[in-house]
Amino acid sequence: MSEVTKNMSPEQKAAAVVVALGVDKASRIYQNMTSEQVEQLTYEIARLGHLSMEDTEEILEEFYQMCMTRKAITVGGMEYARTVLQKAFGEQTAHQLLEKITRSLKNQAFSFLRKTEAKDLFTVLQYERPQTIAIVLSYTEAEQAAEVITQLPEDVQVAVVQSIAQMDSVSSSAIKVLEEELQKKFSSVMSSDNAKVGGIDYIASVMNNIDRSSEKTIFEGLETENSELAQEIRKRMFVFEDIVTMDDRSVQRFIRDCDAHDLVLALKTAGEEVSNKLFSNMSSRMAESIRDDLEISTNIRIRDIEEAQQRIVDVIRELEAQGQIIIVKGGKDEIIA
Repeated sequence: MSEVTKNMSPEQKAAAVVVALGVDKASRIYQNMTSEQVEQLTYEIARLGHLSMEDTEEILEEFYQMCMTRKAITVGGMEYARTVLQKAFGEQTAHQLLEKITRSLKNQAFSFLRKTEAKDLFTVLQYERPQTIAIVLSYTEAEQAAEVITQLPEDVQVAVVQSIAQMDSVSSSAIKVLEEELQKKFSSVMSSDNAKVGGIDYIASVMNNIDRSSEKTIFEGLETENSELAQEIRKRMFVFEDIVTMDDRSVQRFIRDCDAHDLVLALKTAGEEVSNKLFSNMSSRMAESIRDDLEISTNIRIRDIEEAQQRIVDVIRELEAQGQIIIVKGGKDEIIA
């Protein structure tokens, strides 16, 4: 993939495809689009710069592969599509294509909800079963889902969070039934096939947008219901790389409680931003010692590095729970210096 196409957004690539097809075919495509889609596509076409023949061919080939993937899923489902695509394009390309399509399928279902105010969504969902609420919220943005969850009763909050976290995929027939039930109040959008929804990573993102009081209540209930799940969600809510978002005073505080050997291991694969953040908040003596240890540390297992990074994250989470440091989450916290 060239540097040009690698940096292009899906919208820009769609514009390139339409331009390459020519005026007649483009006009027929426009006839099957909503006014909003036409407006967005026209905007992208208008600002599309010059593309070389090689870049255009690359984009068209990607478009062809995506069309083949969607057709294979529609005809025989995800597993059939996986087999066909692996034979046609190889395992790695097939995996990438299926990931793109499942994201696309997810965006199609309940797309009308993304323009709905959280308060209106809560009004519709508040009397539904937790499992139903979980499915619907899995198709919304994390911040929107967080706003709805915080308005639910405490016992329902816990049940919804647990259901989203343990969710893997939902059949198109189930999604269709839910959409029809909501059709009286919202415009219904039909789903094409199974799409990956929910999961640990998604609910961790939701929890990162929930206020701390609701977070505490949910985790207390979740610890009682499923302590392992609660711990797994906690691990995903703040990762080692998020250290770069912390204020210097908080970084200096947690470094004091970290094992020096863990810092050495953790920095072995750390990016430049994380490394600079940590070194700039250490004493010069400590920084020099860790740099020396880094130089002589060799043949370290990735597993050991990841475990060291997780122990540092655990220190950060513990200090935050004690109110000794601050982790800014999802733009929800205001800090007074």
